[in-house]
Amino acid sequence: MTDAATEAQNRASEPLVSTWLSANAGSGKTKVLTDRVARLLLQGVAPQHILCLTYTKAAASEMQNRLFKLLGKWAMLADADLRGELAAIGEAGGSAAQLADARRLFARAIEAPGGLKIQTIHSFCASLLRRFPLEANLSPAFSEMDARAARALRAEVLERLAESSDAVARLAQVFTGAEIETLLAEICANAALFDAPAPDAATFDLPDGMTENTLLSEVFLGSEAALVADVLPFLDAGTVTDQATAAKLRAVNLRAPDLSSLTALEGVLLFGGDAKAPFGAKIDKLPTKDTRIAMGALIDPLNQLMARVELARPKRLGLAALHRAQVLHGFAQPFLAAYRAEKDARAWLDFDDLILRTGRLLTDESVAQWVLFKLDGGVDHILVDEAQDTSPAQWRVIELLTQEFTAGIGARDVARTLFVVGDKKQSIYSFQGADLRVFDQMQTRFAERLAQVGLRLDAAALEHSFRSSDAVLRSVDMTFQPPQDAGLGGPPTHIAFFDNLPGRVDLWPAILPDKTKEERAWYDPVDVLSDEHHDRKLAQKIAAELRRMIDARTVLPDRDGGRVMTEGDVLILVRKRRTLFHEIISACKAQGLAIAGADLLRLGGELAVRDLTALLSFLATPEDDLSLAACLRSPLFGWSEDALYRLAQGRGTGEYLWSRLRAQGDGPTLRVLRDLRSQADFLRPYDLVERMLTRHDGRRRLIARLGTEAEDGIDAFLAQALSFEQAEIPSLTGFLCWLERDEVELKRQLDSASPMLRVMTVHGAKGLEAPIVILPDTADQKPNEKAQIVPMTDRATWKAKAGLNPAPVQAALDTRAAHRAQEDARLLYVAMTRAESWLIVAGAGEMKQPDNWYNRVADGVAQAGTEQIDTPTGQGARHAHGAWPAQAAVPPCQSATAPADLPDALWQPAPRPPDRPAPLNPSALGGAKALPGEAGLDEDTALRLGTGLHLLLEHLPHWPPETWNTRASALLESPSDAELLLPEAQAVLTAPTLAPLFAPGTLAEVEIAGQLGARPVFGVIDRLVVNAGHVLAVDYKSNRIVPRDVAEVPEGLLRQMGAYLVALEQAFPGHTVEMALLWTATTDLMHLPDAALRAALARAGA
Repeated sequence: MTDAATEAQNRASEPLVSTWLSANAGSGKTKVLTDRVARLLLQGVAPQHILCLTYTKAAASEMQNRLFKLLGKWAMLADADLRGELAAIGEAGGSAAQLADARRLFARAIEAPGGLKIQTIHSFCASLLRRFPLEANLSPAFSEMDARAARALRAEVLERLAESSDAVARLAQVFTGAEIETLLAEICANAALFDAPAPDAATFDLPDGMTENTLLSEVFLGSEAALVADVLPFLDAGTVTDQATAAKLRAVNLRAPDLSSLTALEGVLLFGGDAKAPFGAKIDKLPTKDTRIAMGALIDPLNQLMARVELARPKRLGLAALHRAQVLHGFAQPFLAAYRAEKDARAWLDFDDLILRTGRLLTDESVAQWVLFKLDGGVDHILVDEAQDTSPAQWRVIELLTQEFTAGIGARDVARTLFVVGDKKQSIYSFQGADLRVFDQMQTRFAERLAQVGLRLDAAALEHSFRSSDAVLRSVDMTFQPPQDAGLGGPPTHIAFFDNLPGRVDLWPAILPDKTKEERAWYDPVDVLSDEHHDRKLAQKIAAELRRMIDARTVLPDRDGGRVMTEGDVLILVRKRRTLFHEIISACKAQGLAIAGADLLRLGGELAVRDLTALLSFLATPEDDLSLAACLRSPLFGWSEDALYRLAQGRGTGEYLWSRLRAQGDGPTLRVLRDLRSQADFLRPYDLVERMLTRHDGRRRLIARLGTEAEDGIDAFLAQALSFEQAEIPSLTGFLCWLERDEVELKRQLDSASPMLRVMTVHGAKGLEAPIVILPDTADQKPNEKAQIVPMTDRATWKAKAGLNPAPVQAALDTRAAHRAQEDARLLYVAMTRAESWLIVAGAGEMKQPDNWYNRVADGVAQAGTEQIDTPTGQGARHAHGAWPAQAAVPPCQSATAPADLPDALWQPAPRPPDRPAPLNPSALGGAKALPGEAGLDEDTALRLGTGLHLLLEHLPHWPPETWNTRASALLESPSDAELLLPEAQAVLTAPTLAPLFAPGTLAEVEIAGQLGARPVFGVIDRLVVNAGHVLAVDYKSNRIVPRDVAEVPEGLLRQMGAYLVALEQAFPGHTVEMALLWTATTDLMHLPDAALRAALARAGA
């Protein structure tokens, strides 16, 4: 009988019904996707007509592996078992024909043209553009830019723009001081906003015609200088506060007021931003009471000035924002034009370009229908995974791919379906363009379009979790009860599929900051946390507790009862890679825990990379004492500090460390460095590094000292060397400069099967799970609004400093902050639902914000019901469900069997294999190769001409004689060589007596191998004629002095031909083998008797 969870999955995977599926975390959406594809194949759908779009390459690989595993299993099952498998996914029946079809699906999927299309949308767009580059107006050889290439290109375009345009100078006048690269990246990410004109006055609530002058005329009526002059004596006679006000007023230029005068008056006459009435006028509040009474009639005009300044402030901010926006647009438009032109010139596309170019291709009426048809005959079934993180531009591509589902020229009469699976609660990638509002809009749009042709879009949900225990799920549900469910689409509801599985949610007391100022020694590093810092305290307590749990063989529940935990069962999640992240990794390493390291690798910070970089710096500049000292102390050479000191101390002025090392005499270090120095000017950077790592055992040394995680850095460093060689002229100094220009960051894949403890960000953990999940990064968070560009009515504005944004811009910022807070709640949901059995929530830092993660979870766990427990940070709380196993399930004992008798040889070292004799070259058997009097050519020239003649005699027989002149010029590098050698080759090829050598079926340049005594022999025979029972081998000789008979043939040639004779007799047993020399100078073919050849071999000792 099928359970409710499986029934829900089967309904969702119904192959011929379009479905919009909402899937809770851990509800088996990947299984549903896999089952749906399998069921489509069972319905006879061709694999190439199915397109499955995933969010990550890892998800695509996982789904494809699952599908092949499922189909491969079906291919091997007996009838009854296969019927049961099909029924389990909702395919009842199981006739003999259906079973036969199911068994063939694996082969169909493997042999599908182009393979199954299970890929990310970027991969799909790239493959589509590569199939139709001309239709997309692209170079067929386009390449995809990585982040590093994009940064370098933006910097290059900026530099050129600064030389040729004043847009950069205008930008610099209003630039906020943030990194220019950050602004450039934002401009490129928001490129569509700059296609429209710059914002106008209405965007900032400014009246038409408002300018700086009109604003000043509204505030300054002409009497302000006299008014202030009358007020100043009263202020000078007043309190200290009044006197300070007087000093500020004296500094304001009221004789010829400008915007700076207005800004200065705001600082005097208006309240600050933190007041009850932010930036309100100080009417009847300035000056102090006694001074106001003394001023009498002057108070009214002063209050009126304050009111005018208050009303003018929003307009001043609006004018400033308008100016900034116009400057931004004035810079962005030529910058983007130049940036696009450079990308086009180099045939480069970034990730955004892949999506946009595909969208343009599919909206081009002249080619769109053709492209869709040629896409393996059309896409009939589209499956979209992680739809909540799909950007509007990506939705546009999906919508275009489905346009024939409901209408379109040439629509085929076949069933078409759309399957979308997502979870609004897990939308955490807004920084990559995800927009939940578009997610909802697309569901409505697809439903309406399908309804127009009488089809339906079913809405379904998966509420059962196959991952987490009831304790974890109940805590999640309680944590996000209203009003804490904002941004989740309503309060979540989860059902544990394994409701009897024990689970725990532990809440450790937070570690608050120590307010007392700690006395630190003057020599302590200023950038290293003290032992009393809250982040370090929590990191050390987490690491110590994990060490204790593993040493105590703590038991984790599973479906078989229980098992002992390992480091691989633990997943520690943080929001960002900040101080706490690095402290936890360091503390875990200090406790000797097997840890996978950071999930983001900063190449320049890896110790192994720094050691290799120091070595390369020394090789580039031997006088660089610091680099040489660093690489000597590194694991590459393993010098102690004392050994390095003894080498360095006592050097004279101008004496370099390298000179001192060479003066010490030969040694292992010196031999390695000399070898590398001798190759540094000739090897590419990759080959030079690989030489150190492989030939000189550097890789093993680095991993032995730094641990296995160093291997990721080493491999990434080698990959960067290859990337550099592909993009730049390969040189050692160039590579070092290239590395210094940019910080390279590489993501490491820390999958669920890892046997090591994983510390990573919540974003990086999307799709992962673990029996134990620890959330330490739950304290108050400071606002971290880095984005400078603020979209408003499809136009770009430029954010100012806090408190200086006009109301419309501030409203947009507030809306963005609210959306960010909602996404932060969704991030917490994702983090909590990674846990299978045990969720531990801790915190370090301020805990004042009521909606920080720690307080949210604490409230939720309290509602779920808790008991008090002792934790490493004090007395905490636990919500538990089920009986936690006291000990691991013990596998049943197997009956003891007597050990088998093993031969003694098994316990002895294997004997060393005998040394293989070196191969023998027939041309190296000694003896003269030419007769006395032969005019000598230098060795290089003789080799070049001989090789050229062989090329002509090998290839020209295949072509008509009238083309030989052209062919000879193409075959040989030098026209003069062709002119010299062609007549000799023509004479040979046209000689009637030699025609059988070049007849069809004869062989040229034949490689031959044999055994000459105890040594192998290898050679190449110029011409080989094989007939029934007879073999003729001919070797070309271009000697100018030709022997008259065999007796005059040089000894070396006889020995060479004798070796060929022996090898051919071994290769053609039962054949008569005949050897001959073809003297190309005279076109004479000289047959060589076997006896003469064997005698020559005997004289050679072979």
